[in-house]
Amino acid sequence: MLDHLSIYISDLDRSMNFYDQVLGALGVQRSFAIPGIAAYGQMFFWLYAGKSEGEPVLTRQHLAFKANDRAAVDAFYQAALAHGGKDNGAPGIRSNYHPNYYAAYVIDPDGHKLEAVCHQQ
Repeated sequence: MLDHLSIYISDLDRSMNFYDQVLGALGVQRSFAIPGIAAYGQMFFWLYAGKSEGEPVLTRQHLAFKANDRAAVDAFYQAALAHGGKDNGAPGIRSNYHPNYYAAYVIDPDGHKLEAVCHQQ
């Protein structure tokens, strides 16, 4: 259905450092980086610097990344906190969604809300 998803960020180097670690914890690597743009996975997730680096990012997003297991959710959360992310919900079961919904929530350096989720036990 989707080819790729893009978010706008204020500092590409800072965001690449953050996402290299956070997505790396989920087994996703950076595909490429050119001035003002970076892509991850099979070029599915893209970072775009604002009109100019340092410009405020006005639209915040919520992005949920699929994790293969609960350990990957935990690693995502720890990597985010270690690389400039902020806690927005420690890893754990969110039974209000379903009994096996295991997720962690963080906020990236630009204020985007990120989630890693595993639907397996």
